[in-house]
Amino acid sequence: MARLMLALLLLACAFNSPAREYTQQEMDDWFNAPPDPSAADVNEGELVFLTRQPAKLVHHHHNVLTLSDQTVVDGWGELRQCHENLDRVPATQIVFREDRVRKLRILSSHGIEKAWVEGATVQLKQVGPNAKICVALESHVLYPQPDGTYHISNGPFMRKFLDGYYPMHVSMEVIVKSKKLRFHDITPNQQEGFKVSVKPKQVLFDAWFEGRLNTLIRFKTAPLS
Repeated sequence: MARLMLALLLLACAFNSPAREYTQQEMDDWFNAPPDPSAADVNEGELVFLTRQPAKLVHHHHNVLTLSDQTVVDGWGELRQCHENLDRVPATQIVFREDRVRKLRILSSHGIEKAWVEGATVQLKQVGPNAKICVALESHVLYPQPDGTYHISNGPFMRKFLDGYYPMHVSMEVIVKSKKLRFHDITPNQQEGFKVSVKPKQVLFDAWFEGRLNTLIRFKTAPLS
């Protein structure tokens, strides 16, 4: 029975997860250690929302996205993103799609010996306990559709081990400053483990899950007043 080792995969869009690098000693320890008896219960990718939060701290990936009138024109929104409860590793990176990010910069970090921007990535060295990092950027997120709606799609969010997927916490707040947009709907639908809050100028979701989470937020054109 194979053992498990954390390997957070990169997401395909502008929203992302840290990518893990392993030392040779970690790999040797992993291969030589006895089997993990819990491996039989590992999630293999199917999305499962958690009705109860895990007892242990898990990686929290929080985003605040602001949509302006200019976002409606060119698709670019302002994004602030924080990662909390990062795994203790000697080296990792947060990777963005190069064609969907610009003006990437680090706002703050805690429990990380060194952090810097390199192209469309944020490089981290010596990540300690209770580590947190926040970044800001402009992200190409809003896409017009033939039916007149506008889409924000992101994912898959996932926390992947070699043999499966483990709990993750993702939250997103979309601030709608443009009067040209009005919330239409969100996928998945609200349910236990996936809380949705909609206000005139704000859409928020908070997800606790295992597996692969893809989300779609749709807006329609607001009527002229």
